[in-house]
Amino acid sequence: MTTPTRAMALALLVLAATVLSLPTASLAVTSPYVRPPPRETLSLFKDDDADGQTPEQVHISMVGLDKMRVSWITDDDAPAIVEYGTTSGQYPFSATGSTTSYKYVFYHSGKIHDAVIGPLQPSTTYYYRCSSNPSREFSFRTPPATLPFKFVIVGDFGQTGWTDSTLKHIADADYDVLLLPGDLSYADFIQSRWDSYGRLVEPLASARPWMMTEGNHEIEKLPLVEPKPFKAYNARWRMPYDAGASPSGSNLYYSFDVAGGAVHVVMLGSYTDYGAGSAQLRWLRRDLAAVDRGRTAFVVALVHAPWYNSNEAHQGEGDAMRAAMEDLLYGARVDAVFAGHVHAYERFARVYNGKADPCGPVYVTIGDGGNREGLADKYVDPQPAISAFREASFGHGRLEVVNATHALWTWHRNDDDEPVVADQVWITSLAANPACNKNKNKM
Repeated sequence: MTTPTRAMALALLVLAATVLSLPTASLAVTSPYVRPPPRETLSLFKDDDADGQTPEQVHISMVGLDKMRVSWITDDDAPAIVEYGTTSGQYPFSATGSTTSYKYVFYHSGKIHDAVIGPLQPSTTYYYRCSSNPSREFSFRTPPATLPFKFVIVGDFGQTGWTDSTLKHIADADYDVLLLPGDLSYADFIQSRWDSYGRLVEPLASARPWMMTEGNHEIEKLPLVEPKPFKAYNARWRMPYDAGASPSGSNLYYSFDVAGGAVHVVMLGSYTDYGAGSAQLRWLRRDLAAVDRGRTAFVVALVHAPWYNSNEAHQGEGDAMRAAMEDLLYGARVDAVFAGHVHAYERFARVYNGKADPCGPVYVTIGDGGNREGLADKYVDPQPAISAFREASFGHGRLEVVNATHALWTWHRNDDDEPVVADQVWITSLAANPACNKNKNKM
């Protein structure tokens, strides 16, 4: 880096730090943007030319730092094998996994396969095929082993015209991992919608790891008829809850590391027990206690129901979970918490116990992926001092962890099919803040 470039970068960081140090009230913005009208629900049917052993709904997720789980569905029985390599059309490596299926009322799923492949090299493109089927070749790029690292974060996807627009905007710029804080398909008991959703996201979800936690639309519990919640979600979107240094034992909450451990991601479950004595709370305490902030520059958490929210929609729905867990996150100096559920965008200042706190996380609601229920456009007035920016629009966010001290958060609004940067802020690692670490052990 040249001297002028270094000087410019330093000036930008100083400016960002200055902005973040301003009193919260001076940053409070309610955007006047008027959103475009709703769009139609998409219907993605199975390819008529595909036979019963053709893989579809292919997606990948991380398993540890150097492995990947490949998941796919076939109509008929097919081998649960993934063949892969670093050259298109050549597959010198293979892994065999398992196959399952499920029934939901009168619906019978296809054969749901998954296999874990690796060890894999970082920042490397791999080509692969599923069930030894020659008709479809896929490829993905493994995440980097060091910083910088790029996340896409978006919740409440659904499968509408706005979802399609969001997916196109995500694809337009490179990223390493997508994080989704719940509400995927909006199947809402109609299981074929899970299939159409899998087809819709396959082009992106088969090429980069998609990591998620559940939302309320994944519950799909029917008294007496279907008493087991999360039946489709757990069968179709298996996350690495049993991997790593801190296995949780539940697909509804887990954690993982990226960038060689420089970033720790905690995925929490809003719709499984989180109260005193619960398995999730005990696991979270162990997980955060095991994080070495001398090695881990950033810790981020995802949850579905927001803990802070100035939108009139879903008021108070995250309060009980916040009461159970906020002290743990604050004591661990979690840097940011991302939520969905509310179909709008909102960014809060660093907050703890309802008040601005320089050692608390930045809270962001990003439940604006494109769902069919529409946007939540009514906010509490006046805007709370801790709310920095809010707008009822569809869009997606990007978190680029640039180095061990700074990450850049950017929210892209879907503005008539063009991604527009509507909110942006630098986030400084709390591990790099001596004042926060000095008092950390007093919690």
